[in-house]
Amino acid sequence: MRHLLAIDDVAEEFESIIDWAIAFKHDSDVAPDFKPFDGLSIGSIYEKPSTRTRVSFEVGINKLGGHPLTLLKGDIQLGKSETVGDTAQVLSRYLAGITYRCFGHADVVQLAEHSTVPVINALSDKHHPCQAAADLMTIKEKFDDLGSVKIAYVGDGNNVLHDLMLGAAIVGSDITWATPEGYEPDEDIVTRALELAEKSGSTLTGTNDPVEAVTDANVVYTDVFVSMGEEGLADKIGDFDGFQINDELVSHADDEYLFMHCLPAHRGDEVTDSVMDSENSIVFDQAENRMWAQISLLSFLISDAAWETYAEFLELG
Repeated sequence: MRHLLAIDDVAEEFESIIDWAIAFKHDSDVAPDFKPFDGLSIGSIYEKPSTRTRVSFEVGINKLGGHPLTLLKGDIQLGKSETVGDTAQVLSRYLAGITYRCFGHADVVQLAEHSTVPVINALSDKHHPCQAAADLMTIKEKFDDLGSVKIAYVGDGNNVLHDLMLGAAIVGSDITWATPEGYEPDEDIVTRALELAEKSGSTLTGTNDPVEAVTDANVVYTDVFVSMGEEGLADKIGDFDGFQINDELVSHADDEYLFMHCLPAHRGDEVTDSVMDSENSIVFDQAENRMWAQISLLSFLISDAAWETYAEFLELG
């Protein structure tokens, strides 16, 4: 049994997970009959509202033949009259797996420590591994050779950047991130990513200059400047002057660059409509791929024998 709390938890299998997701997405012959979760229930706990995460997990679990059980914050006693650890032990008696979208990363760690079924971090304040899986899947669909791709991330050094950085380092993509001073990614994550990059040959660079990051980039990526749960920090948006993804900034990127955003987007803040709605934008391909990437991750973590059988059928190894 394995958990997914950050994307480097599946570092050795990450590229195969991406390849599996792409193959499953386009397989109209075998995939409709691939139901490894028949008779299984998967629980998804949400402390935060969700569009893409909730819908992609519910539809994905259904596609695998399972029953998705969505548990909103007010539906259960998690963290109120019952500890996270006790909740994990109870839910493990009913469910084949648990996904958890939470505020504090320590909570998903504690849930995993006490769970006897796989736990998937569906977003915490430190990591967003399912997003990184969808991101690298989408990039591979467009470029095929991930080792030849240069990714530029401009914005806050947050959970999305953390796992994008780790994912890029695993697959060998170069990544440069530009954040305002004081908003850099966590040093422990950078250290982990650098260790992975030594094995894959990717180059990781941090800067406070958006133009430097975007220059010649194949992929330009951003996220909201004020994340969910930070509404009380709305004044921080002033620190991001010059970090908006607009026509002037992307003029420094590769002529055929692609724009990515994990959504929801605050149009007019971190990105302009002209970029968001341009022919370079692949944000909705990226959103769709949350489901396909999670189908692969769920199958790998919860029904690994079925995952390996299907991988062998596709000759993915």
